[in-house]
Amino acid sequence: MALHCLIQAQAVVGYDRYVDLVDPGLLQGKTLFSSPMKKEMERTQKAVQLALDGMNTVVVSSGDSGIYGMAGLVLEYLERWALVDRIDLQIIPGIPALCAAAALLGAPLMHDFACVSLSDLLTPLPTIMKRIWAAAEADFVLVLYNPKSRRRSSYLADVLDIVARQRGPQTPVGFVRNAFRQDQEVLATTLESCDPDRADMLTIVIVGNSASRLVSDKILTPRGYFEKYGV
Repeated sequence: MALHCLIQAQAVVGYDRYVDLVDPGLLQGKTLFSSPMKKEMERTQKAVQLALDGMNTVVVSSGDSGIYGMAGLVLEYLERWALVDRIDLQIIPGIPALCAAAALLGAPLMHDFACVSLSDLLTPLPTIMKRIWAAAEADFVLVLYNPKSRRRSSYLADVLDIVARQRGPQTPVGFVRNAFRQDQEVLATTLESCDPDRADMLTIVIVGNSASRLVSDKILTPRGYFEKYGV
């Protein structure tokens, strides 16, 4: 479906890093508009204007535009400017980064999990840490988006320390960078052995719950079938 939309598009708008990942052949002959990080409002405004001008417009977002992506901002923009009934908005599902990372790590998300972004550009740090504490105490598998940047060099280490206090140093943790892209990196280790500095903004970090374990180079969070059926 995403490929069909790109083929049919007359205009393509997106974060420059993501637009660069699109096959150049799909962009030929189309109106292009890309911009760097933190220019989400500018891209949304441009996409809406192109659509109002009658152009079939695609906004290129992350793995799934509805998970920390552009879908929410575009819909909110249309709502605030009373354009919901003037523009036909279609949100195309993709492969979320957490699903891609989980597949490469084995089966870490087989039980309840929580996703938290460590970016405090839009969410205050105290709110982020409150959510981390709650997820750690509730024994959720924890998926961390935007774990580290040059400005936020210590947040991930602090978060892993919080989880280690609740679950212990042998808790599995996985790092996946550039999932299913060029220069992919995958590591499954433990809280005691991991190096938070290996993460960056292109990394997804998954921390297991109290039942998670390493199986060779994979992380397994058992669902409970063997216990349920007494095998």
